[in-house]
Amino acid sequence: MKITDVTLKMFLWDGFDPVVYGPTVRSTATSSEMGLVEISTDEGISGYSFLGASYSSAKADAQRFVDVIRPLLIGENPLERERLHKRMWARHRAATVRALSAADVALWDLAGRAANMPIHALLGTYRHSIPAYISSPAHSAPEHYGEEALSWKERGVTAYKLHVPSPWQCDIEACRAVRRAVGEGYALMLDASWSYDYPTALKVGRALEELGFLWYEDPLGEWEIPNYVKLKQKLDIPLMATELPFAGLETYSVWLTAQATDYLRGGVAFKGGITNAIKTAHLAEAFGMNYEIHHGTNSINNVANLHVAMAIRNCDYFEVVVPEKNNKYGLVQDLEIDRNGLVHAPMGPGLGVEIDFAHIERKKLAVLR
Repeated sequence: MKITDVTLKMFLWDGFDPVVYGPTVRSTATSSEMGLVEISTDEGISGYSFLGASYSSAKADAQRFVDVIRPLLIGENPLERERLHKRMWARHRAATVRALSAADVALWDLAGRAANMPIHALLGTYRHSIPAYISSPAHSAPEHYGEEALSWKERGVTAYKLHVPSPWQCDIEACRAVRRAVGEGYALMLDASWSYDYPTALKVGRALEELGFLWYEDPLGEWEIPNYVKLKQKLDIPLMATELPFAGLETYSVWLTAQATDYLRGGVAFKGGITNAIKTAHLAEAFGMNYEIHHGTNSINNVANLHVAMAIRNCDYFEVVVPEKNNKYGLVQDLEIDRNGLVHAPMGPGLGVEIDFAHIERKKLAVLR
């Protein structure tokens, strides 16, 4: 089998709202350019993925995908994913990790279609469902978090994570409001989005311990490793870092050797596709750590993340970011949480979901190759 073509169909994602997820993630956009990656072969089998997000247009990565990634794939055997990943990773600075990740996801989709197996089965299925948690936007008042968390609890979801806008005193009040709303024993997490200094992070962490939160995510900047070490020594609540930077397997080693975090964090969009995500998850397992998977930034990446979660045992939850219209687009039927708070593994070949090709064609802006 040989790759005969690689195309990037640019299309419009519109109809969503401006949203804030914290001090470092703010978007005023109501539309975004997306890319549909298609890798075609001489045997008539293709693999697909999406490039881009509602808050991050694919325009920034599209030309580099075509100029750098595409030539590395044409004429190659698409089933030699490890070799192709190494080849692409050697150019990730020129092509961007997001672009490389999109190519890798499409290669895994193609392999699953060729084998008539879901991707999680190719990886080695561990389970067929996983509990979801709702990942909030930043709200303007503490009580809004409590209302949102309670509404999802009533729909069967068993965990909720706050994205907080700071200052830190208000963040603690938001966490208290959610605990009052949902009661004791309900799983809660805080994502501080790298917004605190060490003294502030310690104060917030101690408040979260009193409130019985499950984990404390990204309180400090992504390379403040010495301060993470100090924070981990002072707090009992598990810390979770390593979501950023957009980088690969090698960047995790210093966090492990320094014992600077309790959980590792990653996913297909930020860390080099399914190939790197599964390696990182196994690395975390070797150290007795959870690998909690980040939101995928678009619908296909979310599905790819779910396949990874189905193939590992050291991930407790699947992240579902709201509002949904800012995070779901381009599939005929997107992932849903059932009444027991679970998300279930797709069982069709490859990604196992149906892309809404007709809608994408109506929204088409250009085809790049």
